[in-house]
Parts: sequence; C-alpha cells; structure tokens
Amino acid sequence: MEQVLTGGLNEVVRVGDTVRRRRGPWSERVTALVRHLERVGFRQAPRFIRAEGDFEVLEFLPGEVGSYPLTPAARSTTALVSAARLLRGYHDATADIATSMPGGWMLADHEPAEVICHGDFAPYNCVLRGEEVVGLIDFDTAHPGPRSRDLGYAVYRFAPLTDPANEDGFGTVGEQAARAGLFCDSYGLTDPAARAAVITAAVDRLRDLVEHMRAQAAAGHEGFAAHVADGHDELYLRDIAHIEANAAAFAAAPAG
Repeated sequence: MEQVLTGGLNEVVRVGDTVRRRRGPWSERVTALVRHLERVGFRQAPRFIRAEGDFEVLEFLPGEVGSYPLTPAARSTTALVSAARLLRGYHDATADIATSMPGGWMLADHEPAEVICHGDFAPYNCVLRGEEVVGLIDFDTAHPGPRSRDLGYAVYRFAPLTDPANEDGFGTVGEQAARAGLFCDSYGLTDPAARAAVITAAVDRLRDLVEHMRAQAAAGHEGFAAHVADGHDELYLRDIAHIEANAAAFAAAPAG
C-alpha cells in the first residue's frame, strides 16, 4: 500500500518499509553520500536500496517527523540536545570525504569544505521516537561546506531564532538564546568566536535561502513560486532582522 509523504518539495511515496523519491541532477552525489554514511556506520540515515528509472528507493526510517506546527516532543529540550548530537555525528562521518566531492550538488559548494553539510537540518527532516531525535532524512540539499553553515541553520530552526510574528517560532529572546547556547554546547562547540560565527552563518544561510527561493520561483518552479506567493521569503527576511538585532545575545549564551 502506497502512502504519499507530505511536507517537502519532492515527490515522496512510502511503500511498506521503503520510500520512493524522484531523482534529480544531483542525485548521484546524494546516493554516494548516503552509501558512504552506511559504509562508515552512521545508522541514522536511510539506506539507499536501488534506482528505478527516474526514482530512487530508500529505507523508511520509522518514527515521527517534526512537521510544523511542532509538537511538544519536537519542541522539547531532549529533542534539541539529541538533534545537536546527531548533527555532530553526521558531520564527523562526512569529514573525510568533504574535499573529495566538489560540484554536482543541488546547492553550491562553500569554503572551507570541512564536512558535507546536510543543507536543511530542521525538525521536518529529523525523525523522532518520543522526544529523541533518532534519524535524519532528505539529503537533496547536501553540499560541501563549513560546519558553521549547517550549525547556523540548525540553531535557527531548533532554538528557534524567529521573529515574534513567525507562527512557527516560540520563546522570548532570552529563551531562544539559551536554547541556541544549549544546541552549540550539545554539538560540542564551546569556543566563543566559533559560536558567534554560527549566528553569522544563520543569517548568511537565510539570505541564500531567500535568494534561491526567489530565483527558483522566477524560473517557474511551482513549489517555490507557491512559497513566495505565501510570503515565505518575507518571513525569512523578518527572521534575519530579528537575528541581527539580537546577535549579541544569541552569540553570548553561556556554554553548559
């Protein structure tokens, strides 16, 4: 029995214990990445099973995906801490191939190529069992880059560093700062300068997201065009302003 899985821009269908996804020009790179993760023992990503024409078949990871509006479990401290630790494990698993896979990805490479960034590390791409984040899915936006690039977007999503008008966000500036600090702490990032760089990276990543969204919408991509029509680009710009206005507080949140 087939079940259409919603939430992303790609066509994804669950069939039993597998997931069927449409392939793109970048899929060879993503397949190589997923196979590498399996080879090095990173079990929190779905295994690649086979290609079927324009589609690929992957292992289905059981659990709940953190779709918006977030559940109490997805907003929990346990979810935040376990997500940060999973991201660290993923980054460490890709560090040895980061410089050997230039080009061919959906998104542009970024220097320094310390790891293969997931590119969209957020609750909606994390699999939870209870409050624990146990899996990571959808590597379409993966690309070589610095750890801070992935960390910035992850902190933005999990803290979350959102403007008060963003309905997907929650928490005061102080609470957001504390959660940002805890995420960095759980990842193992305690250097003050490196933590400040994560906040800067969040802004840079969101600017890139807005630019990509608008360019794809202008090129006729229906999914991105719908996002722009719904004002998602303006929402991200407000979040950028919120982060910039509170950058000192977000970067100064104490470790541990």
